[in-house]
Amino acid sequence: MPGFLQVAYYYFFSSQVRRSIVYGDQPRNRLDLYFPKNLDGPKPVVAFVTGGAWIIGYKAWGSLLGQQLAERDIIVACIDYRNFPQGTIGDMVTDASEGISFICNNIAEYGGDPNRIYLMGQSAGAHISACALLDQAIREAKGEESISWSVSQIKAYFGLSGGYNLCKLVDHFNNRGLYRSLFLSIMEGEESLKRFSPGVRIEDPSNRNAVSLLPPVILFHGTADYSIPSFASKDFAAALQRLGAQTELILFDGKTHSDLFLQDPLRGGKDDMFDHLVAVIHAGDEEALAKDAMAPPRRRLVPEVLLRMASYISPF
Repeated sequence: MPGFLQVAYYYFFSSQVRRSIVYGDQPRNRLDLYFPKNLDGPKPVVAFVTGGAWIIGYKAWGSLLGQQLAERDIIVACIDYRNFPQGTIGDMVTDASEGISFICNNIAEYGGDPNRIYLMGQSAGAHISACALLDQAIREAKGEESISWSVSQIKAYFGLSGGYNLCKLVDHFNNRGLYRSLFLSIMEGEESLKRFSPGVRIEDPSNRNAVSLLPPVILFHGTADYSIPSFASKDFAAALQRLGAQTELILFDGKTHSDLFLQDPLRGGKDDMFDHLVAVIHAGDEEALAKDAMAPPRRRLVPEVLLRMASYISPF
């Protein structure tokens, strides 16, 4: 709670946050933008799709990431999307794709660099954003002309604690409390699991050309993640690498599902995942890398004793 209150104050009252920009005509088609203090030139952009078990996702869940990346001169766009039961997985992927399209086509008006856009998702958001990216690559590989954005506009994809083969996760989710009947309703039936599993679709020989269009893929996962086990990222990375896609898998020993996204950022100080993320985004920008090297340690937002207590209570 001490950390959440500080982040909430920033979210609602900071002049560096612009909330609920409309990107489409469906419910929840809104996004938040987080700006660096200094907009002296076009800034790199992270389009971020939050998690929430496909049921409780909300754009504000990305506010801590938005705040901390904005401190490193990076604009963050947190995309909201319809959750179940307001929508099913097809609606979520459509919403995410429309949000990405809005960013690709309009971010220059907000001070972003349209040539440096990165796509990132966490947990369910990693799955949704991976689906949107692969769908777009498949459309382009087929030569469809009615596209509003291109995978070539995405410099890299970051997947954080995501699940990419639903066929291998449905029983695990059932055992964790996301019951099979509910999960299959979200995913539009058992017959749709493969369709919404990027890890399965890339293995289809008819999609090989689409895989070659994908940007570099960087997957982060904690080895102590019991919500979505790390094999989900391991298997996806291995499949991408077999097919020749540029892929990097980074595992964090002993980290849980929420450590990388919540506890570690609240803890402050050095954060290997955050540092790697910023290093990829700022690669080739010597001035930005020099600023990163001189950046002060991130401020601790929550006492360690409370973080340890929370780890025993958290269902994730």
